[in-house]
Amino acid sequence: MLMLSGIQHFVFCPRQWALIHVDGHWAENRLTAEGQLLHRRVDDPFARQKNNDIVTLRRVMLASHWLGLHGIADAVELHPAAADEPSIAHPRYEGRWKPYPVEYKRGKIKADDCDRVQLCAQAICLEEMHGVRIDEAALFYGEIRRREIVPLTAELREKTKCCADAMHEISRTQVLPSAQRRQQCKSCSMSDICLPKLGGETQSAANYLKLNLYAENP
Repeated sequence: MLMLSGIQHFVFCPRQWALIHVDGHWAENRLTAEGQLLHRRVDDPFARQKNNDIVTLRRVMLASHWLGLHGIADAVELHPAAADEPSIAHPRYEGRWKPYPVEYKRGKIKADDCDRVQLCAQAICLEEMHGVRIDEAALFYGEIRRREIVPLTAELREKTKCCADAMHEISRTQVLPSAQRRQQCKSCSMSDICLPKLGGETQSAANYLKLNLYAENP
């Protein structure tokens, strides 16, 4: 079982994920520090748990054998369920409830699916654990202070499963993806460890030595 939170790293950059979750490296920058501060506020055990008809559960343990992932959801809202809907019970709150995952992020809505895939993985865990169907979930972005509603489509579920399978394959083989210089490297805290500037034509140590140490001087 791999860490569920890592799937967001994997979609952002498979090499970043492997450096963190296979090789055990980590580096901080301003963005990662701000993200940790946001999650500390979200995880506050004294935060209000019930608002009108919606119950909010904090730090919910999750696992899926189908994905091979486990982790913790920032928050799972319980929405009142109709009598004919698949639903769950909660020992503290009467009635039947539909789980609704909410993941908190520091920035703003992204063009790529890295946050959406992580949210989808959380929903799949809840579905497997409780035998329910979850059709949508939400991402809350701290910079813009609003939610993005995420439909959990068949395409997003398939992408999530493919990412989880690829993570397990890298974990099994212990072979890190090669470094590739991309625009997003500028905001990555792992850039100095990853050394993306050595990617491309110098992916192997032999090529690097050939081009930088053994080349003839003009």
